[in-house]
Amino acid sequence: MYFDSGDLYMSILKCDNVTMSYDGNVVFKELSFEISAGDYLCIVGENGSGKSTLMKGILGLHSPGYGRFVYGEGLKQKETGYLPQQTPVQKDFPASVWEVVLSGRLNSKGVMGLYTKEDKKQAEKNLEKLGIPSLKKRCYRELSGGQQQRVLLARALCAAKKLILLDEPVVGLDPVAASQMYNIIKDLNAKDKMTVIMVSHDIISAVNYATHILHMCVNGDFFFGTTEEYKHSELGSKFLYHNCHCSDCELHEQKHIHH
Repeated sequence: MYFDSGDLYMSILKCDNVTMSYDGNVVFKELSFEISAGDYLCIVGENGSGKSTLMKGILGLHSPGYGRFVYGEGLKQKETGYLPQQTPVQKDFPASVWEVVLSGRLNSKGVMGLYTKEDKKQAEKNLEKLGIPSLKKRCYRELSGGQQQRVLLARALCAAKKLILLDEPVVGLDPVAASQMYNIIKDLNAKDKMTVIMVSHDIISAVNYATHILHMCVNGDFFFGTTEEYKHSELGSKFLYHNCHCSDCELHEQKHIHH
Protein backbone atom coordinates (compact mmCIF):
# COMPACT_ATOMS: atom_id res chain seq x y z
CA MET A 1 0.00 0.00 0.00
CA TYR A 2 1.36 3.39 -0.93
CA PHE A 3 0.31 6.70 0.60
CA ASP A 4 1.30 10.02 -0.89
CA SER A 5 0.35 12.87 1.40
CA GLY A 6 2.30 15.30 -0.77
CA ASP A 7 0.00 14.93 -3.75
CA LEU A 8 -3.35 16.65 -3.60
CA TYR A 9 -6.19 14.56 -4.98
CA MET A 10 -9.84 15.39 -4.97
CA SER A 11 -10.45 11.66 -4.60
CA ILE A 12 -10.56 9.80 -1.29
CA LEU A 13 -9.00 6.74 -2.95
CA LYS A 14 -7.07 6.37 -6.18
CA CYS A 15 -6.08 3.04 -7.74
CA ASP A 16 -3.20 4.08 -9.97
CA ASN A 17 -2.34 1.60 -12.77
CA VAL A 18 -2.27 -1.34 -10.33
CA THR A 19 -1.22 -4.88 -11.21
CA MET A 20 -1.68 -7.59 -8.57
CA SER A 21 -0.78 -11.27 -8.39
CA TYR A 22 -1.84 -14.21 -6.26
CA ASP A 23 0.35 -17.32 -5.79
CA GLY A 24 2.63 -16.05 -8.53
CA ASN A 25 -0.15 -15.58 -11.08
CA VAL A 26 -1.28 -12.18 -12.31
CA VAL A 27 -4.89 -11.68 -11.23
CA PHE A 28 -5.45 -8.30 -12.88
CA LYS A 29 -3.22 -5.67 -14.40
CA GLU A 30 -3.15 -1.95 -15.14
CA LEU A 31 -6.31 -1.24 -13.19
CA SER A 32 -7.05 2.44 -12.60
CA PHE A 33 -9.98 4.20 -11.00
CA GLU A 34 -10.68 6.79 -8.34
CA ILE A 35 -13.58 7.59 -6.09
CA SER A 36 -14.51 10.76 -4.25
CA ALA A 37 -15.64 11.24 -0.68
CA GLY A 38 -19.29 10.24 -0.39
CA ASP A 39 -19.27 7.81 -3.32
CA TYR A 40 -20.77 4.33 -3.07
CA LEU A 41 -18.73 1.94 -5.22
CA CYS A 42 -19.87 -1.61 -5.85
CA ILE A 43 -17.32 -4.08 -7.22
CA VAL A 44 -18.85 -6.92 -9.22
CA GLY A 45 -17.51 -9.59 -11.54
CA GLU A 46 -16.81 -13.23 -12.22
CA ASN A 47 -15.09 -15.60 -9.82
CA GLY A 48 -11.34 -15.25 -10.23
CA SER A 49 -11.50 -11.72 -11.62
CA GLY A 50 -9.62 -10.32 -8.62
CA LYS A 51 -12.29 -8.67 -6.48
CA SER A 52 -10.99 -10.05 -3.18
CA THR A 53 -7.37 -9.43 -4.16
CA LEU A 54 -8.24 -5.82 -4.93
CA MET A 55 -9.89 -5.41 -1.52
CA LYS A 56 -6.76 -6.78 0.17
CA GLY A 57 -4.68 -4.34 -1.82
CA ILE A 58 -6.80 -1.38 -0.74
CA LEU A 59 -6.53 -2.52 2.88
CA GLY A 60 -2.77 -2.91 2.67
CA LEU A 61 -2.92 -6.67 3.28
CA HIS A 62 -1.44 -7.48 -0.15
CA SER A 63 1.02 -5.25 -2.01
CA PRO A 64 0.65 -4.54 -5.73
CA GLY A 65 3.34 -5.81 -8.06
CA TYR A 66 3.07 -2.55 -9.95
CA GLY A 67 1.23 0.71 -9.42
CA ARG A 68 -0.09 2.12 -6.17
CA PHE A 69 -3.09 2.91 -4.03
CA VAL A 70 -3.31 6.51 -2.82
CA TYR A 71 -5.56 7.78 -0.06
CA GLY A 72 -6.72 11.40 -0.15
CA GLU A 73 -8.88 13.67 2.01
CA GLY A 74 -6.39 13.24 4.86
CA LEU A 75 -7.44 9.60 5.30
CA LYS A 76 -5.03 6.99 6.68
CA GLN A 77 -5.29 3.29 5.87
CA LYS A 78 -5.82 2.32 9.52
CA GLU A 79 -8.83 4.65 9.61
CA THR A 80 -10.67 2.45 7.11
CA GLY A 81 -13.44 0.20 8.41
CA TYR A 82 -13.66 -3.34 7.05
CA LEU A 83 -16.41 -5.94 7.17
CA PRO A 84 -14.97 -9.22 5.80
CA GLN A 85 -16.78 -12.37 4.80
CA GLN A 86 -17.30 -14.56 7.85
CA THR A 87 -15.89 -18.05 8.23
CA PRO A 88 -17.73 -20.74 10.24
CA VAL A 89 -15.14 -20.34 13.02
CA GLN A 90 -15.75 -16.58 13.23
CA LYS A 91 -19.51 -17.09 13.41
CA ASP A 92 -18.93 -19.22 16.52
CA PHE A 93 -16.70 -16.65 18.23
CA PRO A 94 -17.34 -16.83 22.04
CA ALA A 95 -17.28 -13.11 22.87
CA SER A 96 -19.90 -10.61 23.89
CA VAL A 97 -21.36 -8.19 21.36
CA TRP A 98 -19.80 -5.32 23.33
CA GLU A 99 -16.33 -6.90 23.10
CA VAL A 100 -16.66 -7.46 19.36
CA VAL A 101 -17.84 -3.93 18.61
CA LEU A 102 -15.31 -2.26 20.89
CA SER A 103 -12.47 -4.21 19.25
CA GLY A 104 -13.00 -2.04 16.19
CA ARG A 105 -11.11 0.69 18.06
CA LEU A 106 -7.93 -1.40 18.39
CA ASN A 107 -6.22 0.15 15.35
CA SER A 108 -6.21 3.52 17.07
CA LYS A 109 -4.66 2.18 20.28
CA GLY A 110 -1.14 2.89 21.46
CA VAL A 111 1.27 0.43 23.02
CA MET A 112 -0.85 0.00 26.14
CA GLY A 113 -3.95 -0.84 24.14
CA LEU A 114 -6.36 0.48 26.77
CA TYR A 115 -9.83 1.59 25.72
CA THR A 116 -10.65 5.21 26.47
CA LYS A 117 -13.96 6.88 27.28
CA GLU A 118 -14.06 8.08 23.67
CA ASP A 119 -13.62 4.51 22.41
CA LYS A 120 -16.54 3.34 24.53
CA LYS A 121 -18.62 6.35 23.47
CA GLN A 122 -18.07 5.49 19.81
CA ALA A 123 -18.96 1.85 20.40
CA GLU A 124 -22.20 2.85 22.14
CA LYS A 125 -22.98 5.29 19.33
CA ASN A 126 -22.56 2.64 16.66
CA LEU A 127 -24.65 0.09 18.55
CA GLU A 128 -27.42 2.70 18.59
CA LYS A 129 -26.90 3.55 14.93
CA LEU A 130 -27.27 -0.10 13.93
CA GLY A 131 -30.32 -0.54 16.16
CA ILE A 132 -28.75 -3.20 18.37
CA PRO A 133 -28.05 -1.64 21.81
CA SER A 134 -30.19 -4.35 23.42
CA LEU A 135 -27.71 -6.97 22.17
CA LYS A 136 -24.77 -5.42 24.02
CA LYS A 137 -24.45 -8.16 26.64
CA ARG A 138 -25.43 -11.06 24.37
CA CYS A 139 -22.93 -13.68 23.23
CA TYR A 140 -22.02 -13.08 19.60
CA ARG A 141 -22.24 -16.71 18.53
CA GLU A 142 -25.83 -16.96 19.80
CA LEU A 143 -27.10 -14.28 17.41
CA SER A 144 -28.84 -14.74 14.07
CA GLY A 145 -26.92 -14.15 10.86
CA GLY A 146 -28.51 -10.75 10.35
CA GLN A 147 -27.73 -9.69 13.92
CA GLN A 148 -24.12 -10.85 13.57
CA GLN A 149 -23.68 -8.77 10.42
CA ARG A 150 -25.00 -5.69 12.20
CA VAL A 151 -22.55 -6.29 15.04
CA LEU A 152 -19.66 -6.62 12.56
CA LEU A 153 -20.77 -3.48 10.76
CA ALA A 154 -20.87 -1.60 14.07
CA ARG A 155 -17.34 -2.89 14.71
CA ALA A 156 -16.18 -1.68 11.29
CA LEU A 157 -17.72 1.75 11.93
CA CYS A 158 -15.68 2.01 15.13
CA ALA A 159 -12.56 1.93 12.93
CA ALA A 160 -13.88 4.02 10.06
CA LYS A 161 -13.39 7.75 9.71
CA LYS A 162 -14.53 8.32 6.14
CA LEU A 163 -14.31 4.99 4.28
CA ILE A 164 -15.76 1.53 4.86
CA LEU A 165 -15.09 -1.65 2.86
CA LEU A 166 -17.67 -4.44 2.80
CA ASP A 167 -17.03 -7.92 1.36
CA GLU A 168 -20.31 -9.65 0.45
CA PRO A 169 -22.19 -8.25 3.50
CA VAL A 170 -25.50 -10.01 2.74
CA VAL A 171 -24.23 -13.50 1.89
CA GLY A 172 -26.22 -16.13 3.78
CA LEU A 173 -28.86 -13.68 4.99
CA ASP A 174 -32.56 -14.21 4.41
CA PRO A 175 -34.29 -11.70 2.08
CA VAL A 176 -35.61 -9.54 4.94
CA ALA A 177 -32.24 -9.32 6.72
CA ALA A 178 -30.48 -8.66 3.40
CA SER A 179 -32.88 -5.82 2.56
CA GLN A 180 -32.39 -4.32 6.01
CA MET A 181 -28.60 -4.49 5.63
CA TYR A 182 -28.73 -2.79 2.22
CA ASN A 183 -30.87 0.01 3.66
CA ILE A 184 -28.49 0.48 6.61
CA ILE A 185 -25.54 0.78 4.24
CA LYS A 186 -27.48 3.20 2.06
CA ASP A 187 -28.21 5.40 5.09
CA LEU A 188 -24.56 5.33 6.17
CA ASN A 189 -23.64 6.60 2.73
CA ALA A 190 -26.46 9.11 2.19
CA LYS A 191 -27.00 10.45 5.71
CA ASP A 192 -23.64 9.95 7.40
CA LYS A 193 -21.63 10.74 4.24
CA MET A 194 -19.59 7.56 4.67
CA THR A 195 -17.76 6.50 1.51
CA VAL A 196 -18.61 2.86 0.75
CA ILE A 197 -16.76 0.21 -1.27
CA MET A 198 -18.67 -3.08 -1.44
CA VAL A 199 -17.91 -6.37 -3.19
CA SER A 200 -21.11 -8.07 -4.29
CA HIS A 201 -22.48 -10.76 -6.60
CA ASP A 202 -25.93 -9.16 -6.42
CA ILE A 203 -25.76 -7.08 -9.60
CA ILE A 204 -29.35 -5.86 -9.36
CA SER A 205 -28.93 -4.45 -5.85
CA ALA A 206 -25.56 -3.00 -6.86
CA VAL A 207 -27.23 -0.97 -9.57
CA ASN A 208 -30.09 0.02 -7.29
CA TYR A 209 -27.90 1.33 -4.48
CA ALA A 210 -24.41 2.23 -5.71
CA THR A 211 -23.32 5.50 -7.30
CA HIS A 212 -20.43 3.82 -9.13
CA ILE A 213 -19.70 0.34 -10.51
CA LEU A 214 -16.39 -1.43 -11.02
CA HIS A 215 -17.02 -4.58 -13.06
CA MET A 216 -13.99 -6.88 -13.29
CA CYS A 217 -13.66 -9.73 -15.79
CA VAL A 218 -11.45 -12.82 -15.75
CA ASN A 219 -10.05 -11.91 -19.17
CA GLY A 220 -8.69 -8.66 -17.76
CA ASP A 221 -11.37 -6.34 -19.12
CA PHE A 222 -13.05 -4.01 -16.67
CA PHE A 223 -15.58 -1.21 -16.54
CA PHE A 224 -15.51 1.70 -14.13
CA GLY A 225 -17.98 4.54 -14.10
CA THR A 226 -21.21 5.83 -12.65
CA THR A 227 -24.15 3.48 -12.28
CA GLU A 228 -25.97 5.28 -15.10
CA GLU A 229 -22.94 4.89 -17.37
CA TYR A 230 -22.77 1.21 -16.47
CA LYS A 231 -26.42 0.65 -17.35
CA HIS A 232 -25.75 1.93 -20.85
CA SER A 233 -22.36 0.27 -21.33
CA GLU A 234 -21.81 -2.83 -23.43
CA LEU A 235 -20.64 -4.83 -20.42
CA GLY A 236 -23.46 -3.63 -18.21
CA SER A 237 -26.12 -4.44 -20.79
CA LYS A 238 -24.90 -8.04 -20.99
CA PHE A 239 -25.71 -8.59 -17.35
CA LEU A 240 -28.71 -6.34 -16.91
CA TYR A 241 -30.61 -7.13 -20.08
CA HIS A 242 -30.20 -10.90 -20.45
CA ASN A 243 -27.47 -10.84 -23.09
CA CYS A 244 -24.75 -12.50 -21.00
CA HIS A 245 -23.45 -15.85 -22.26
CA CYS A 246 -20.74 -16.44 -19.63
CA SER A 247 -20.75 -20.11 -18.59
CA ASP A 248 -19.16 -19.65 -15.15
CA CYS A 249 -20.30 -16.23 -14.07
CA GLU A 250 -22.23 -15.94 -10.80
CA LEU A 251 -23.71 -12.66 -11.99
CA HIS A 252 -25.20 -14.51 -14.95
CA GLU A 253 -27.07 -16.73 -12.49
CA GLN A 254 -27.94 -13.84 -10.18
CA LYS A 255 -29.76 -11.77 -12.78
CA HIS A 256 -32.10 -14.65 -13.57
CA ILE A 257 -32.88 -15.02 -9.88
CA HIS A 258 -33.92 -11.38 -9.64
CA HIS A 259 -35.88 -11.07 -12.88
